[in-house]
Amino acid sequence: MEFSKRLGKLAPYPFVEISRIIAEKKAAGADVVTFGIGDPDIPTPDPIIERLLTASKHEPNHRYPETDGLPAFRQAIADWYKNRFGVELDSNSEVLPLIGAKEGIGHAALCFLDPGDIALIPDPSYPVYAVGTMFAGAESYTMPLTEANKWLPNYNDIPTDIAKKAKIMWLNYPNNPTSAIASADDFKEAISFCKQHDIALLHDAAYSEIGYEGYKPLSFMEIPGAKEIGVEFHSLSKTYNMTGWRSGMVVGNSDMIKALFQIKANLDSGIPQAVQEMSIQALLDDQSCVQTNINIYQARRDRVITALTRMGLEVAVPEASLYIWARIPDHFTSAEFAARLLADNDIVVTPGSSYGKYGEGYIRLSLTTPDEQVEKGCQRLENWKIPK
Repeated sequence: MEFSKRLGKLAPYPFVEISRIIAEKKAAGADVVTFGIGDPDIPTPDPIIERLLTASKHEPNHRYPETDGLPAFRQAIADWYKNRFGVELDSNSEVLPLIGAKEGIGHAALCFLDPGDIALIPDPSYPVYAVGTMFAGAESYTMPLTEANKWLPNYNDIPTDIAKKAKIMWLNYPNNPTSAIASADDFKEAISFCKQHDIALLHDAAYSEIGYEGYKPLSFMEIPGAKEIGVEFHSLSKTYNMTGWRSGMVVGNSDMIKALFQIKANLDSGIPQAVQEMSIQALLDDQSCVQTNINIYQARRDRVITALTRMGLEVAVPEASLYIWARIPDHFTSAEFAARLLADNDIVVTPGSSYGKYGEGYIRLSLTTPDEQVEKGCQRLENWKIPK
């Protein structure tokens, strides 16, 4: 039996590998503390769950959903964008529900890229941007994100011939894995560059609702000209602790939305309607649960930063997102450092190299771990003497 060549190009998905390692360690009796995967430990709020339970009894929800989602869900997304960002969206042409943002991100390359085309991919970044590009038979051109440039692309470094051939650009702010943020001017620069070279701009805004000390991340859609060349992917996963329910959306340019709908209509059957109803509840209900989440994550952020600083690591205090991005000692690779933390302390972190070449030299720690586990992990970190 022969399999496709693309399977041979796939590295193990880092979070699947992390889950496997955790399971093995726990099976061996280890008390593992994981800062590895960004999967909220806080439960989905009760009113959202109650809406799901009620909706699950409605017989129409037992049948196939429509790919483009319930009109009420699309309108709820449009209303949420209006309330949160002041962005006006046509729910019929500028909104498309997704089976989680990851699904839409993975399918997006099939809308824009043919074999031999180029996608501009930030590095370090969420691995799915490059994987989707590979599935479409296209090539990734790396836009290095560096600490010196505040983890933002330098568009002047992109060769003219690459810019002319590029079909799409991926951006993600607040950023995974670095937790960097983007200003209105940063987005304006990206829009200008993409308009100049006729490039579709795809923005992943999954972490826009996790901002600290009153900081409210922007939506790319707030910036003039965004709808002309771009779309924004979003998710209910991190905002409402709904990773397990797989509900998200993409909004923006109507032609781009229509293209992604055509792909999805041929490859999936949409979000279960009971999940869409609970998503409506989440978007339109009292949003106090969002600030509750932020308060929890901020306390964890501060505790983890204290522990890492006491270890002697260099770490910036993030203004947003669920992650701490820490520089490690020069005599380790990020994979080696993560391996030593696991072997010596039963602590799981993600090596920066999992996110690309320019992630080397860093580790990522997720704040989606229960408070008592965070404290246990921090004490282990503070008592660990980093090997020379």
